[in-house]
Amino acid sequence: QKLWKSVDLLPFFWCVSKEYTMPPARFNKKGKGKKKATDPFDKKDWYNIKAPRMFTSTNAGVTPVNRTQGNNIASDNLKGRVVTVNLAELQSNEKYAHTNVKLKVDEVQGKHCLTNFYGLSYTTDKLKSLVKKWQTLVEANVDAKTTDGYNVRMFCIGFTKQRDNQVAKCCYAQTSKVKQIRARMVAVMSKEATAGTLQDLVKKLISNKIGESVSRQVQGIYPMRDIGVRKVKILKAPRYDPVKLLELHGEGKAAGRKVKA
Repeated sequence: QKLWKSVDLLPFFWCVSKEYTMPPARFNKKGKGKKKATDPFDKKDWYNIKAPRMFTSTNAGVTPVNRTQGNNIASDNLKGRVVTVNLAELQSNEKYAHTNVKLKVDEVQGKHCLTNFYGLSYTTDKLKSLVKKWQTLVEANVDAKTTDGYNVRMFCIGFTKQRDNQVAKCCYAQTSKVKQIRARMVAVMSKEATAGTLQDLVKKLISNKIGESVSRQVQGIYPMRDIGVRKVKILKAPRYDPVKLLELHGEGKAAGRKVKA
């Protein structure tokens, strides 16, 4: 009986399959050909990135951007762009290779992008090389405001080390000692950041003046090594001033000089 039922359904399926027709091939339709492969960089221009004068070398590389077309203006697309550059290239010295610097594009002049300092951080391999067993890692962070109105957040790092003629392998610091060291780190970072402008702060960060100052103050609490500011963030910047930006790039100094009568 089941066999007869299946046989009765055969004509129905046969009719359906007979009426079905395949759609025409895609390439037979008019105006539906393949798009020509083009290089996207043919429509882009290259702009030079200029770092502020606080660094030894002002040439920070190049960046591509789509050409101006209609309402899509190239300079508007460049403004606000953040680039990461290794400090060794900006200082022309390999000893700074463990630090990356962030620069933010604030103005475009011709084919040059004028940038300002936007952040700083240690490279991953540097941080991982510092962390070791049998020691205590001490970290501290602080928010401070420079005299020219920049709110910055700084992160300091340091490691305990063995005392002279120490026999024991480990050099762990007590929690009370760690709290004292952290308080000194916060005090020094706040003092150095609020004492000058952002340009002065960047110079201190490059020379690791803050780390050396902290190191001198905490040696009486516990012997420390490799103290430094591992990261800096710009939380809030003052309103954009083109005159101050040109002064950072050494182009607006003549405008502000006093003229003798």
